[in-house]
Amino acid sequence: MRDFSTKHLPDTPDAIAPDGSNVRILLELMGGGMAHFELAAGEVSTAVAHRTVEEIWFFLSGSGEMWRRQNQSERVVPVHAGICITIPIGTHFQFRSFGQEPLVAIGVTMPPWPDECEAYVVEGKWGATLPRKSR
Repeated sequence: MRDFSTKHLPDTPDAIAPDGSNVRILLELMGGGMAHFELAAGEVSTAVAHRTVEEIWFFLSGSGEMWRRQNQSERVVPVHAGICITIPIGTHFQFRSFGQEPLVAIGVTMPPWPDECEAYVVEGKWGATLPRKSR
């Protein structure tokens, strides 16, 4: 059995996500982990997909769009505070931030993020303004 944990949101990012967004790593348990993602105003992420991980994102602030594609199904949805989306395993996804403030979300990763080889770059909907980096 793991001990229970408590953590404050870090003041600065811990890492750069594979899509190029800033990540503040929160907590994890055996079944999943949680992180805080931030995409600066006016930025477009690199399009990626995951090999073994699926995620649920809940947007906290900012506004933008999220593009997702699975096989023949493809959608762009507006995202802003209060919107929750899923990213199943293998889904191609990309997001972009509009307006004057960053687009911010909390993401739950199931299982916990394994390593930098988890995500791979795919062809996206929009031209990325951020390079892909390892998380």
